[in-house]
Order: sequence, then structure tokens, then C-alpha cells
Amino acid sequence: MAIKKIERNLGFWEKTYLPEIAHGLRLTARHFFGNLLIHIAHSFGWAKHLRGGETYQYPEERRPLSPRLRTLHRLTRRQDGSPRCVACMMCETVCPARCIYIVGGEHPNPQIEKYPVSFDIDLGLCVFCGFCVEACPEDAIRMDTGILEFSSYSREGMVMDVNKLLSLSPKQQTTDNRPQTADHKPQTG
Repeated sequence: MAIKKIERNLGFWEKTYLPEIAHGLRLTARHFFGNLLIHIAHSFGWAKHLRGGETYQYPEERRPLSPRLRTLHRLTRRQDGSPRCVACMMCETVCPARCIYIVGGEHPNPQIEKYPVSFDIDLGLCVFCGFCVEACPEDAIRMDTGILEFSSYSREGMVMDVNKLLSLSPKQQTTDNRPQTADHKPQTG
């Protein structure tokens, strides 16, 4: 089976690419000046129903987030308020960044084998891959807080201990599609 080669002779103007450059400039200018006029109208209080461009005016306007977005970690609790984690070390083992540090201890309840005496996550090292959530057999760790903005002035402030992880709650969507969460500010050292 032979491949047919179709040769097309380009004219002088097509060889210079000037018509295509002019078409691209015309398309870009139409979008630019159209959005510029919409933004000028918004500054005068007109045409608020029109959306200019795909720009979100952060922080007043947040972009819609996927419900599957992996955000800051949290630990879940049992009915009695203790952490659901049984210190099986699965999340620590599967973590590619090695940012989870767990020390297990014997639980006072004989029906529960172990509990985390210490459970630390170093957010300065974490790559937010979600492997820890997938590996957990007890569904003890989740990444559904909706907290995207967290920072610290020191490396020690980026380490979350078991108490901080237990204090976080899952996000709740409001009517304007902005996640409402508790303010989380890691302590600086």
C-alpha cells in the first residue's frame, strides 16, 4: 500500500503568512477590546450581568473548585471523640514525600488495638498527592477541609500535630460556591 503525497502549491501571500498573522491579530484585538469595554462598563456600574474575560477578581471573587480537590488534611473522630486512626502506619509508609510521622501507643479500650500518641504532618514537605487518604483502612485521614491558603514564617509552623488535625472540619459549600472554613493559621515558632 503506497502513501499518496498531495502537494499543494502555496501562493505568494500564503508563503509570507501575512494573511494568517493579520487574522490572529484581528482575533486577539477583538477579544482584548471587547473585554476592555466590559471592564470599563463595570467600573461605571453598568452591564454587571456581563462577564469580562475569564479573570477572577481574587480575593473578592473565588474561582469554582472541583469537589474532588485535595486541600488541607484533617483527622476524623470516633463517636467517643477519640481519633479514628489506629496507628497502622499505612499512610506514613505510602507517603512519597515522607512527611507523615506517627508514634503509636496502646489504647485504653481493649477493643481498639492502638492509637496515635503523636501524628505529625509536615506541610512544607507534603505534595498533596492523596496517597495517605487512599491507603488508610480506617478512613481516619481526609483532605476535604477546603483550606487552600495556609502559611507560616517558620518551618516549625508548617508542621501540624494531632490536635490541629483533629480541630479542622470539612468544608461546607455556600450558595456563591465559596468554601466556608474555620480560619487556620499555623502557629509560628
